[in-house]
Amino acid sequence: MSKGTINVSVENIFPLIKKFLYSDHEIFLRELVSNATDATVKMKHLINIGEAKVEYGNPIIEVKIDKENKKLHILDQGIGMTKEEVEKYINDIAFSGAEEFLEKYKDESGEDKGIIGHFGLGFYSAFMVADKVEIISKSYKDEPAVRWECDGSPEYITEKANRTERGTEIILHIAEDSTEFLEEARIKELLTKYNKFMPIPIKFGTRTETLPKPEGAKEDDPAPTKEVDNIINNPTPAWTKQPTDLKEEDYKSFYRELYPMQFEEPLFHIHLNVDYPFNLTGILYFPKMTTDLNIQKDKIQLYQNQVFVTDNVEGIVPEFLTMLRGVIDSPDIPLNVSRSYLQADGAVKKISSYITRKVADKLKSLFNNNREDFEKKWNDIKIVIEYGMLSEEKFFEKAQAFALYPTIDDTYFTLEEFKEKVKTAQTDKDDKLVILYASNKDEQHAYIEAAKEKGYEVLFLDSPIVSHLIQKLETTEDKISFVRVDSDHIDNLIKKDEEQISKLSDEEKEKLKSLLTEIIPQDKFTVQLEAMDSQANPFIITQPEFMRRMKEMQQTGGGMFGMGNMPDMYNLVVNTNNELIGEILNTKTAKKKERLVNQALDLARLSQNLLKGEELTTFIKRSFEMIK
Repeated sequence: MSKGTINVSVENIFPLIKKFLYSDHEIFLRELVSNATDATVKMKHLINIGEAKVEYGNPIIEVKIDKENKKLHILDQGIGMTKEEVEKYINDIAFSGAEEFLEKYKDESGEDKGIIGHFGLGFYSAFMVADKVEIISKSYKDEPAVRWECDGSPEYITEKANRTERGTEIILHIAEDSTEFLEEARIKELLTKYNKFMPIPIKFGTRTETLPKPEGAKEDDPAPTKEVDNIINNPTPAWTKQPTDLKEEDYKSFYRELYPMQFEEPLFHIHLNVDYPFNLTGILYFPKMTTDLNIQKDKIQLYQNQVFVTDNVEGIVPEFLTMLRGVIDSPDIPLNVSRSYLQADGAVKKISSYITRKVADKLKSLFNNNREDFEKKWNDIKIVIEYGMLSEEKFFEKAQAFALYPTIDDTYFTLEEFKEKVKTAQTDKDDKLVILYASNKDEQHAYIEAAKEKGYEVLFLDSPIVSHLIQKLETTEDKISFVRVDSDHIDNLIKKDEEQISKLSDEEKEKLKSLLTEIIPQDKFTVQLEAMDSQANPFIITQPEFMRRMKEMQQTGGGMFGMGNMPDMYNLVVNTNNELIGEILNTKTAKKKERLVNQALDLARLSQNLLKGEELTTFIKRSFEMIK
């Protein structure tokens, strides 16, 4: 037996580990099982290159709880360690055994085949939950087994052990403040969270398996059973396979494995697979989306060599894609990933750009190969695509080929297709192409119908970020303007389309303007007299396009800095050719004039959903009086 002091640069590293190096104690199990996996993968690699003359077999990793003795065991059948290796890799933590191994066993291309370090600071995370740790290890080399023990101080003991099978056993003597890790449910939870897709089978206890009944058995005879290893992980998840080896059902099955409580099938998937200039595999799924920008994110899981790292993938995945679901696996990202690392690392930025490009290419392919199906799914995915067009310039450029703009009649166009359709019919007095749109079919129904009667095409854009999107489109497209159907800007189209002659004289117009100014609240409405078709409504409320857009952008986190809450201001367009306007002018009593104006105004406000509370009550009361 030998004794010694661990070679560390501080007097006692263990309080440092507990307080600073690891913020989350539960990751100790992830680290130890990862070490066991690496040791097993290394063993296979050495056998494959002919350096180790041993049988690989069918190795597993086993996790066992000894609740009575307050111990947790992690066992592997991997490479094992000699006494010298324990001294080197465990006692001198400033030396990375992984670096030496990788340098020695790189393949001909210079790649390390994804093998990461066996021991290092990851092993010392065990002291977050244990007041004593033992290692019993037998190397694949023909050397005696070794036992190492440390009680959380810099001092340790090393001695020969009786182990005869190749591999390593870590024994944690669980501390009094960490007895939760002696509970079967807690350990199962952690293994499922962090190690669900580790490449080596992980055994945690046993389970009873029902066998087929033997021939000749009676119907009421019980089926035979047997105890089998309870393997809690899937060593070969879908993302580790080639796309050509997977069918559509395989992708759906994996989605259900990732999200067992999600009952809706995904709309489609994107399989990521790249090995240069970085390593990345994964599968992203488009679920059905709503237009709610506050939908739950953090559904994409980040793995490193099939070890779960985090579900906060911001920085690795572009923000607009964090609403998707699925898995990303990259050995280029460290297990103990931090936000500052993600923001600074060049490889991570390349990964983010690659994912953006891959998603755009997939969407374009779906659009080109089956446009009809893509159109059916548009409303379920548009919020992601529109968000991406706003936040990622390269995605915006690619999206021009597949982003859709539905009309009010449910026909779908790309922007270029729609521009071509309306280029002669919808230009304003400055020859700028005007694209009319509605954001609410019910509230803007009257305006939609009026536009359709004029022969105009109206898009239906109901996204909560539509104001931001059309502003971007207007700044990137030449001579194009988006106008909502209830906006004041639609007047430019109507005036150019057909100049109406007013039935009122100039004197009557002045008289009407003066009357309306006295009755209609000037702090809410700007009165405009317009000669329109006699069948058009007498009063039409529109909102200044600029003001409406700024309010919408403020509501979704945009708009001009420092503007505060903009007041509600509207235009009241008075159709001087409507019969009611003539009746208002010719009515002899001031009281009846006021009542007719207020009734017409309230009807216009009602059509815009602007009549509420006390004003709505007054309108209803006045309406009954007029009927009576």
